[in-house]
Amino acid sequence: MTDQKTPRGADGGPTGIEPISIIEEMQRSYLDYAMSVIVSRALPDVRDGLKPVHRRILYAAHESGYHWNRKYVKSARPVADVMGKYHPHGDASIYDALVRMAQDWSLRVPLIDGQGNFGSIDGDPPAAMRYTESRLTKVAHELLEDIDKDT
Repeated sequence: MTDQKTPRGADGGPTGIEPISIIEEMQRSYLDYAMSVIVSRALPDVRDGLKPVHRRILYAAHESGYHWNRKYVKSARPVADVMGKYHPHGDASIYDALVRMAQDWSLRVPLIDGQGNFGSIDGDPPAAMRYTESRLTKVAHELLEDIDKDT
């Protein structure tokens, strides 16, 4: 750091403001932010293996009544519900998460019952959300059955 004097107030006393290196502060602040994003959003929760976007999709589908024993709905509907109410980050990331929960090769027990082209194990992309339909699986319904009881 360069030779700097401690800032003084109008009365000649210290202001409580300490000079710091902008480079060091940016490195520290970025690292703190990056770690908070990784811990809170990017890593699945150890309790259920779901990321926040997955939980939001399941909750929105449950609240909207897209249950296993009802008809399929266009996948754009639960995506729009999630984006409008809980996850305002764009529809592509929400649809990608919904698709992954419908793929039996991605999850041991799929949580979304998908109808249409949801991709392939070979890496083929899924169809656009306007061409696919989805609803919760029976397992997802069981997972969310007591959610109103704060269990």
